Amino acid sequence: MTRRELLRHTGTGFGMVGLANLIASQALADAGSLTPKTPHFAPKAKQVIFLFLNGGPSQVDTFDPKPALAKYHGGPMPGDYPKAKQERGTLMQSPFAFKRYGESGLEVSELFEKTARCIDDICVIRSMHTDLPAHPQAILQMNVGRIIPGFPSMGSWITYGLGTENQNLPGFISLCAGVPDVGPQLWSSAFLPSVYQGTYVPSDESNPEKMIQHLRSRSGDTVEQRRRVELWEKLNRLDLENRGPDAQLEGRIQSMEVAYRMQAEALDAFDVSKEPEAIRERYGVNAKNDGSEMKIKSATRDGDFARGCLVARRLVQRGVRVVQVYFGNDKPWDSHHDILVHRRLGFQADQPIAALLQDLKASGLLKETLVIIGGEFGRRPWTEVAGRINVQNGRNHNNEGFTYLLAGGGVKGGIAYGATDEFGYQSVENKVHVHDLHATVLHLMGLDHTRLTYPYSGRNFRLTDVAGNVVKQIIA
Repeated sequence: MTRRELLRHTGTGFGMVGLANLIASQALADAGSLTPKTPHFAPKAKQVIFLFLNGGPSQVDTFDPKPALAKYHGGPMPGDYPKAKQERGTLMQSPFAFKRYGESGLEVSELFEKTARCIDDICVIRSMHTDLPAHPQAILQMNVGRIIPGFPSMGSWITYGLGTENQNLPGFISLCAGVPDVGPQLWSSAFLPSVYQGTYVPSDESNPEKMIQHLRSRSGDTVEQRRRVELWEKLNRLDLENRGPDAQLEGRIQSMEVAYRMQAEALDAFDVSKEPEAIRERYGVNAKNDGSEMKIKSATRDGDFARGCLVARRLVQRGVRVVQVYFGNDKPWDSHHDILVHRRLGFQADQPIAALLQDLKASGLLKETLVIIGGEFGRRPWTEVAGRINVQNGRNHNNEGFTYLLAGGGVKGGIAYGATDEFGYQSVENKVHVHDLHATVLHLMGLDHTRLTYPYSGRNFRLTDVAGNVVKQIIA
C-alpha cells in the first residue's frame, strides 16, 4: 500500500467514525418524548377517538341508501362493471329501513337509529376507497397507511408529532375485546421510537387490574418501586455510556417511566364501575341482546364495545391524545353468509356510539375531539356467490366504495360528502382514498402530512407515503 492510499483509507475511516457518532447522537436525540409538542399550525382538534368496526360494515345497509337496489332486486346488475364480473350474484335491496334524521335530513338505516339522532354533528363520507379487498391488507392500510406490515400506525404518527397532555398515561391506547385481524401491527410504532407505540388494553375485561396486568408490583410499595425504577434507569444509563447512543434502549427507559407513572391514574381511568349506573346503561355496558339466538363468527360479547367507548371518553377527558376502539375479536362485521347478522352488530355498536357523541358534545369535548367511525372497507350490493357454504343473503368485500363517519374536531356536521354509483358499488363523486383521510386527520390535528416525516433506512417516511390530499370541503 502506498503512502497516498494509506492516507486516503484512514482519512475516510476516521471520517466515517465521526459520521457514525453524529448519526448515533441524532438517533438518541430522536428517541422520543411524550411531552406536548407544538403543531405545525393552529389545530381544530386536540384528540382522536377512532372507532374501528373491523370486518367491513355494509354501506348500503347503514349510511348510503340506494333505491335502485329495490328496483333491480333479485336481478343482475345492469350496465358494464368489469371489476364485478369475477363473482356477481343478484342485486339485493337492503333489508333494513332508512329514515331521514335531523335538520340535515340525511338518511340512516334502522341499524343506527340512535347514532342517527346525532347526524347533524356527523360528516358522512360516502366515497371512501382503498387499494385491496382483502382483510389483512385493507385493515393495515386503514390503520398504518400501507398494505404491508412494518410501518407506524396513525396513532403513533400523531403522538410522535404532538406528544400527549397527560404524562401519567400513554399517549396512544388501543382497546379491543380480543385481537383484531393482523393484531399488534395495527398499533405498532415500527421504526418510530417505541415510546409512541400504542398500548393494548383488552376491553372485554371489567376489572382494571386485569385490563392492565402487572402494573403494580406484587412485592413492595410504590416507594420501593420508585427505587427499583431509578436503579434500572441508572444501570441502563451506564450501558448507554459504555455502548454509545441507543435509541431503542432510550425508548425502553421512557416506557418504564410511563408504566410507573400509570399507577397513579390508569386503574382509575379504566374503572367504568365509577360511572353512575345510569351512564353505564346509556352506553349499553350491561346490555342484553334480544337477538341472542343469532350466531356470528368471532362475535363480540354484548357490552364489550360499549365498555370500550365509555373508557375512550374517560381517557380523552384525562388528556390521552389517541384512543382506538376496535369492535371485537378478529373481524365481526364480515357478514358473508347473511347480512341480517348486521342487525345484532348494529345493536352492539349503535347505542355506545350515540352515547359517546352525546357525552362529548354535552361536555364541550366534541369541539376538540375528532371521532372517526368505520371499517377496513364496505360490502358489495349483490349477494355472495363465491362458493361458500350456507350462504343466505350475504355480501362480499367492497373496497371500491364505502362509508366513513367523522364527527367533532373541526369537521362540518350534517353533510354527506362524495357518492357511490346508483347501486353503492364504486365511488364516483369526490373520491376519498385512505391517504386523503389520513392527510385530513393530521390536518385537523394541526399537522402537515407532508412535513410530519421520520428518517429511516435512507429516506424520510410519512403516514401518507407520497400521496394524500386534505379534504378541505369537509372542514368547518
